[in-house]
Amino acid sequence: MAENLYIATIEPGSGKSLVVLGIIELLSKRIQKLGFFRPIIRSHTTPDRDIQLVRSRLHQALPYESYYALTHEEAQNLIGEGRYDEVIKQVIEKYKAVEQDCDFVVCEGTDFTDIASAFEFDFNVRFANHLGCPILIVASGSGKTPNQLMSALLAEREAFIEEGCAIAATVVNRVDNHNVPGIMEQLTTLWKFPDPLFVIPEEPILAKPTVAEIAQKLGGQQIYGPSDDRLNREVFDLRVAAMQVPNFLKYLKEGSLIITPGDRADIILACAVAATSENYPNIAGIILSGGLELPATIQSLIDGCPHWAVPMITVKTDTYETAMNVDRVHGAITPDNDRKIASALGLFETHVNLGQIEERIQVSRPSRMTPIMFEYQLIQRAKANRQHIVLPEGREDRILQAAEILWRRGVADITLLGSEAEIRGRIAALGLNLSQVQIIDPARSPWYEDYAETYFNLRKHKGIAKDGAYDVMLDVSYFGTMMVYKGHADGMVSGAVHTTGHTIRPALEFIRTIPGTSIVSSVFLMGLEDRILVYGDCAVNPNPNPQQLADIAISSALTAQMFGIEPRVAMLSYSTGESGQGEDVEKVKQATIIARQLRPDLKIEGPIQYDAAIDESVAKTKLPDSQVAGRATVFIFPDLNTGNNTYKAVQRSANAVAIGPILQGLKKPVNDLSRGCTVTDIVNTVAITAIQANLGTHFHSH
Repeated sequence: MAENLYIATIEPGSGKSLVVLGIIELLSKRIQKLGFFRPIIRSHTTPDRDIQLVRSRLHQALPYESYYALTHEEAQNLIGEGRYDEVIKQVIEKYKAVEQDCDFVVCEGTDFTDIASAFEFDFNVRFANHLGCPILIVASGSGKTPNQLMSALLAEREAFIEEGCAIAATVVNRVDNHNVPGIMEQLTTLWKFPDPLFVIPEEPILAKPTVAEIAQKLGGQQIYGPSDDRLNREVFDLRVAAMQVPNFLKYLKEGSLIITPGDRADIILACAVAATSENYPNIAGIILSGGLELPATIQSLIDGCPHWAVPMITVKTDTYETAMNVDRVHGAITPDNDRKIASALGLFETHVNLGQIEERIQVSRPSRMTPIMFEYQLIQRAKANRQHIVLPEGREDRILQAAEILWRRGVADITLLGSEAEIRGRIAALGLNLSQVQIIDPARSPWYEDYAETYFNLRKHKGIAKDGAYDVMLDVSYFGTMMVYKGHADGMVSGAVHTTGHTIRPALEFIRTIPGTSIVSSVFLMGLEDRILVYGDCAVNPNPNPQQLADIAISSALTAQMFGIEPRVAMLSYSTGESGQGEDVEKVKQATIIARQLRPDLKIEGPIQYDAAIDESVAKTKLPDSQVAGRATVFIFPDLNTGNNTYKAVQRSANAVAIGPILQGLKKPVNDLSRGCTVTDIVNTVAITAIQANLGTHFHSH
């Protein structure tokens, strides 16, 4: 097995960070102890962006200094003293310290800046050869014809081969979007080598700096505007405001950053109005030059606008110098910018065959399953058979941010529900790109009347009036559920701002349960350090009877199978086997008997205590002949009080990742979010719902 990989670019501006991110994301889900190392970084004073990015993805607590060996200045000083070998020795010594604690190390080569390119090539080759690293070559396709690109690739590849390097793969990045198919076809025709070649198109937002990056580079101070993700809005256009307002407004473009002196109150107010007007594009931010303070009257005016959404930054430099400084800022993929990370990973995963990369570097898959690996597999499985998921809470910021990530990574097709004008307004205010996402206003939908009539016919036996049915169908939860019922969507995810009852009530009314299942229940997928367990029911049913508890056990086992977990079901109680008596124990005994009768093919044990279910040493004493004891993967709690408290205790005390609740037992998937959910929680839940939609029929038929 190869123990390392060296990522080397052959020129500046290749977008190497995207490839590094993609490779790290791939390997971190397969390798327990993955290391990252940069031989040379630019300086000690400015943190290396790629090291920061990788640290955030690996969730490692290692000190920053362990990720690199030397700065450019230190390397140049040693070379100037004729101590080139000392550079190599120091780098290898630092690398070996990383290697000791890792199963695999990804090395990122130099940046082709501040050091002569001849030295960089020689250094990258020598270091890779010393370590026996296969090299992944990254080239830029920006502004190049296929012939120019191929000439450069062949020359560089030959140079690496002459030096005895093993080539793992070649990635041509930043190819003009319009030329990707043609360039790929021409390059593939000319490429006669065993190592694979991949072509990745240019993604404009990756190269554009954000308002936050510009403010940081310029040493600016934010005086107004949001401090959240809107500072991560990309700047697509730079405008220096020197004209009067009527003429200035003609030049506004989407994503414009406006530079104007701090005493130009007219421009500032014009920008504020333009930001709220549907007739003008959304500006990214305002930079006030000259270090001038806003007049007190203007400050008072802005202070009275609680929803001021435009970042306003003040700098001390004059307008000309400020514009020059902004022009020198280049965009980067940073740990706090989920949009850029999602875009980069979406591009990489779409255009790079991960299987071929794995084969070239001979990565072995681990036997253990960590939460990060599991979440990665969820995303990949959802992408493999893309489903259509409706999100009723279209005005909620977290839902919109998650929707963009889901779209950029190709996880699912998304429909948002709500007023299109309001949703577009929130999208613009957040600086998101959701142009490919469908938005439906229930009241204006061509499906509205049919949905209302369908609901009336389904519920008239319960006394619903026709007018009432039409009113009900204006509710986004009911409309979204009806989309699933009608097959206009494959699943629904809600609950970020609605209660659990509001989310699942429509599904209980007309999607209904799978035949043979008496109850809708839920599970949490609990990600421990080295495995994934299934806990049910921890969110829906307060006190299930024996039949219902048996149904929960069977549904939970099927859910475990759906997500690649071999179901070994433990019916939990405060006693194990025949050791205890009491009403609660009897309920679990009866439920175990019913579940075994309904599904004799499943491994089900009960009643059993938690320690006997999970600990093999305890199991040998209490239930030595059980197929489940000590090895349980599915834990069925006797009531909601026990289940809810236990999952939260394990989540907090064992630092476990709790994914869910995942609803089960419905004919079609509807899932509930916690109102405190994060954007990542939403993304994972949509992926889970997509997998349920794709696999549900197969598992229900069994």
